[in-house]
Amino acid sequence: MISILRRGLLVLLAALPLFANAAPASSAHDLVQDTTSRLLADLAANKEKYKQDPTDFYAALNSIVGPVVDADGISKSIMTVKYSRNATPAQMQKFAENFKRGLFQFYGNALLEYNNQGITVDPAKDESGDRTEVRMTVKGSNGAVYPVSYTLEKINGEWKLRNVIINGINIGKLFRDQFADAMQRNGNNLDKTIDGWAGEVAKAKESTENSSDKVVK
Repeated sequence: MISILRRGLLVLLAALPLFANAAPASSAHDLVQDTTSRLLADLAANKEKYKQDPTDFYAALNSIVGPVVDADGISKSIMTVKYSRNATPAQMQKFAENFKRGLFQFYGNALLEYNNQGITVDPAKDESGDRTEVRMTVKGSNGAVYPVSYTLEKINGEWKLRNVIINGINIGKLFRDQFADAMQRNGNNLDKTIDGWAGEVAKAKESTENSSDKVVK
């Protein structure tokens, strides 16, 4: 039995890298659509190498996903104004790095286990403003189909990923709640929370793996 939360995070890692480095796309929709086949081809060519060298795999994930994710904006959103307004630029940068590293390390195997069961990108939505949504469906290895909704914002003329909702799970809210809980347990010590973020992700992974209260039917 697989908890909804664990399954959602695994799908996140399978879907996020669809924003792989590519020639500049004219729209957010094109960015998703045009890079899907490129990423899956790269994964097929390098999967065995990545399995043998996790460090190389995590570095590859960072180089592929990092440039198109609004890490600064996501980090501030996770911290919320309550904590980010008192954080130094160095603390914000460190948290952004720890956030990505923790996610890649503890959920990266989901991508290695993905065998291109099927991904469909929905038709483009209105992109006339500076914020838009791109939807897709990802077919899991168990045959289930998971809806994925990306929120993208245009920053300095380029579309950047700001949030993901997977199978009804708002990833941004999930990690905001997790950060607030960690701050409480750490006595509002921001450095301690930032330094221990990878451990927080690990604990979330462990708890969801052991949970059977909510399952995908």
